[in-house]
Amino acid sequence: MPAFALARRLRAGETIFGAWCMLGSPIVAETIAREGFPAVVLDAQHGLWDVASLTNGVGALHHAESAPVVRVPLNDFALVSRALDFGAEAIVAPMINSPADALRFASAAKYPPLGERSWGPLRAMALQSPRTAPVDYMREANDGTLAFAMVETATALACVDTIASTPGIDGLFVGPYDLATALSGGSAQDVQAAQVEQAIDTICAAAKKADKIPGIYCRDAESAVAMAKRGYRFVIAGNDQTTLRSATVAQLKALKS
Repeated sequence: MPAFALARRLRAGETIFGAWCMLGSPIVAETIAREGFPAVVLDAQHGLWDVASLTNGVGALHHAESAPVVRVPLNDFALVSRALDFGAEAIVAPMINSPADALRFASAAKYPPLGERSWGPLRAMALQSPRTAPVDYMREANDGTLAFAMVETATALACVDTIASTPGIDGLFVGPYDLATALSGGSAQDVQAAQVEQAIDTICAAAKKADKIPGIYCRDAESAVAMAKRGYRFVIAGNDQTTLRSATVAQLKALKS
């Protein structure tokens, strides 16, 4: 995928199905990407990615012509700009619970005048725009990289319209399991509970109202297709660990039959 193509395709109204990698392996991420996923999320919040593996993983995804996306740890806005410097084309930030959180996230993700991202994208420029002048790259990066704010608590849900309208926030992203946990008061992780389903539709509507991109994590392809039909346009279908486990179980079952 050409540099910044993920942003262009999503802003043009296309639905993009992506993969999600927890295992911290650049080779696994690249292998998944080469099967045809146009975007792959490297999960540095709950996954096994560190700075070294993220750097290599982002580069591997560029070489596989897939857009690298990084989910940063909670409140780690320093890694937002670092991951973009590595060449990430989108950032997913967890637990954005208020307009103030959204503004801090956008400030780390965007160069002036939208934000306060510090200059130093040497690796990113080599991967994305090696012949571009720095001042032109800043403009291209502000337009071409995406900042997804995760809405996954009742607190965030109450101000979702304001979060969505924050300058520099390009999309809303649903973490359905944290959302289900929060809305149930910690008593369940039922992502199909009525209140969770209603919240998922509310978040999608808020993103569309603000002309932002609605995104969501889904546990499998069937759920991903269903969410795309409900209006989500950046949709994740499962993760590397569950895919590997499912394939292993299927092989063992076949060997024992």
